Amino acid sequence: MGNRFVCMTKKDARDSGHVSRSKRMGGGRSQRKLAVDEELLHRQALSMALQQSQRFEGSMSRRINGNTSSRRRALPDQFPNGKPVADSLEGVKWKKLVLIHGEGFGAWCWYKTIVLLEEVGLIPTAIDLTGSGIDTTNTNNVSTLAEYSKPLIDYLQNLPEDEKVILVGHSIGGACASYALEQFPEKISKAIYICGTMVADGQKPFDVFAEELGSAELFMQESKYLIHGNGKDKTPTGFQFEKNQMKGLYFNQSPAKDVALAMVSMRPIPLGPIMQELSLSPEKYGTSRRFYVQTLDDRALSPDVQEKLVRENPPEGVFKIKGSDHCPFFSKPQSLHKILVEIAQIP
Repeated sequence: MGNRFVCMTKKDARDSGHVSRSKRMGGGRSQRKLAVDEELLHRQALSMALQQSQRFEGSMSRRINGNTSSRRRALPDQFPNGKPVADSLEGVKWKKLVLIHGEGFGAWCWYKTIVLLEEVGLIPTAIDLTGSGIDTTNTNNVSTLAEYSKPLIDYLQNLPEDEKVILVGHSIGGACASYALEQFPEKISKAIYICGTMVADGQKPFDVFAEELGSAELFMQESKYLIHGNGKDKTPTGFQFEKNQMKGLYFNQSPAKDVALAMVSMRPIPLGPIMQELSLSPEKYGTSRRFYVQTLDDRALSPDVQEKLVRENPPEGVFKIKGSDHCPFFSKPQSLHKILVEIAQIP
């Protein structure tokens, strides 16, 4: 079962001084030096998030049920009725948000989002998918979406019958959210896809990235990023981009400290789950309430591809974050936070 990164208060975070740490792949320095460097990076990154008072820099446009507003607006810390955000959430029935990381990431990537959500009275929980974050499973042994999503499914299975949660899936984590919607539609009040793989029935999560990486067949044959965990003569088991490639694709607008955190924390991506076609039914997945958050300076999943996803598989609402790369929890944490709060408030 996966590990969960549970929300902390500011005091708890300062006292503990770190978030969950992922194993760093590769080497060259001693294990002791790696551990010290990694802990220092985590301390610096979390300290920055807690101590800095960031102003909201992102422009956001919103589209609900086909109505689009392109007017730029900075979301305030108070709602139009003058009530603080926390007070305005008193009427929100389902306050638990389950944060599902994307490919190569782990629960650690949500540290800013967790602090911000907790401050307004929401209850976030970030989960390490199988073979991710500090989950000890070898990624070469994760071959299906069911195996990859098992920590999320276990979490939902253990929810009391009268409880529901809001799923938040980033990138490939969107496919895990869709898989969960098909398994437990009655336990999920809403699903939010953050530049996520919101594929339709019969599609593979990898199909979404075909524009950047080429067809699945070509990628499997020629990509230099493939990992052959069972031998060169066997089917590839995973892949991992080089550091410079990751920085350009994922973190082109993210702060340097967050990029450093990611570089020591990201793990190889299991290939099987993202090459698997999803089976999504109108009776289960089709009845869910879905929302999509587009990131408009995204080089991993271009805005055009994201627009195509929402056009072909329309959600209930679409939100856009200008100036965000593929990781808005790093590059535009306040913008992302306020969108999540707004979606949680939608009746």
